[in-house]
Amino acid sequence: MPAPKDPGSTVFFKLSIDGQDLGLFNGCDGLASEVEVEQRQEGGNNGFVWQLPTRVTYSTIRLTRPLTADTSRVAAWISSIATGIRRPTAQIAALRADGSIVAQWGLVEVLPVRWQGPSLDPSSPGVATETLEIAHHGFTDAGGA
Repeated sequence: MPAPKDPGSTVFFKLSIDGQDLGLFNGCDGLASEVEVEQRQEGGNNGFVWQLPTRVTYSTIRLTRPLTADTSRVAAWISSIATGIRRPTAQIAALRADGSIVAQWGLVEVLPVRWQGPSLDPSSPGVATETLEIAHHGFTDAGGA
């Protein structure tokens, strides 16, 4: 019987925008949503307070990786904003080292809100990294990411 895959092993994140692959990232944070709640007290009922959902908010997602040839794909996507804002769907897939999918998320109406390239400083010879930050209007079925 094959050994079960270890979910704690190294994970990479594949980003696709409307099916176009933007490459693999080794860091992803901000996959989160929060439901804002309004409290209402009912007259004569002192046993509890109603918790009513009012709004769902989504945090921006930050993807990081060492600088790669795929950086040009990210730059092209960001540059396309100058010719008109189009909010495509995106898929983020968490992949194991062997390429199998651990989990995936679909994102509605994504928009690149920040990109930070590497600091090119010869006095600090660390790995050149880039960070892409995207905003979205919610989660959806990830489809075939």
